Amino acid sequence: MDLQFNAFVVNKTEDDFSAKIQKVTIDDLSSGEVIIKVAYSSVNYKDGLASIPEGKIVRSYPFIPGIDLAGTVVRSNDARFSDGDQVIVTSYELGVSHTGGYSEYARVPADWIVPLPDGLSFEEAMVLGTAGFTAALSVHRLEENGLTPEKGSVLVTGATGGVGSIAVAMLAKRGYHVVASTGKESEYKYLKAIGASEVISREDVNGEKYRPLDKQLWAAAVDPVGGKTLSSIVSKLHYNGSVAVSGLTGGTDVPTTVFPFILRGTNILGIDSVYCPMETRKNLWMRMATDLKPEALLHTIKQEVTLDSLPQALSAILRGEARGRSIVKI
Repeated sequence: MDLQFNAFVVNKTEDDFSAKIQKVTIDDLSSGEVIIKVAYSSVNYKDGLASIPEGKIVRSYPFIPGIDLAGTVVRSNDARFSDGDQVIVTSYELGVSHTGGYSEYARVPADWIVPLPDGLSFEEAMVLGTAGFTAALSVHRLEENGLTPEKGSVLVTGATGGVGSIAVAMLAKRGYHVVASTGKESEYKYLKAIGASEVISREDVNGEKYRPLDKQLWAAAVDPVGGKTLSSIVSKLHYNGSVAVSGLTGGTDVPTTVFPFILRGTNILGIDSVYCPMETRKNLWMRMATDLKPEALLHTIKQEVTLDSLPQALSAILRGEARGRSIVKI
């Protein structure tokens, strides 16, 4: 394939940094057994970091970001995939050290590819993307650890973000009483629309003063925030409660004590969506097409941008102004 096509390329030299659409060829892409014509990608915080010179995500330049993609196989040197197959690629090194989804074509290792499940369109798959997969893995781990709707309410922090929004919608579909936490009072109506039973402020989670053991409020939590927020959650979980943590926007230090763990049997469940085993990955994508597929996936959570308007969407997610999920029509 010697055609030229459009891609969003970032480049950094000693004197300059650029992030723009330009023409590339297959030879400009990272190696892999499968070439995919990309239909959609998505906008993630990591992609935003990849679009700025101080982001510390991209390992070598020039580079094509985009940690998610969905599209159609146009060439495969691996027997597992054939021309015309509809597929998804998220996580691994895509958009970090391997050229990513902000391109009309992508070349990827076959081991990273998930067949698009029945019940999901390309568009829906990218509204989910890495954020949706992280939310699904969080719900899966909590339920694996014994969570049921009868156990009590489930807190979701950072609820207007990608992981948070989809976690709220997934939990609501599963029948949970969802308590959504946000620092944006203007978004309470949005959170109710996607399934939150209650909406509380960030301050309601953290409290005025941290206590190693506080009043027991929630059976479980999905936390993409981390930091002091995670400390506060742990202190307020029910006996044998669990929190699935997947992010660090609130910081990396978690000041806590041993008391919640030895006196209440609480659990911190680490969520890694990047190198999650393929068997689990495929099973969760099947669930995201069925019992974990949010009702509000396209009409409330989704916003669509093009490659031309991608820089504005990347800036918005870095400023903390994004709501739900922005997908990129390639």
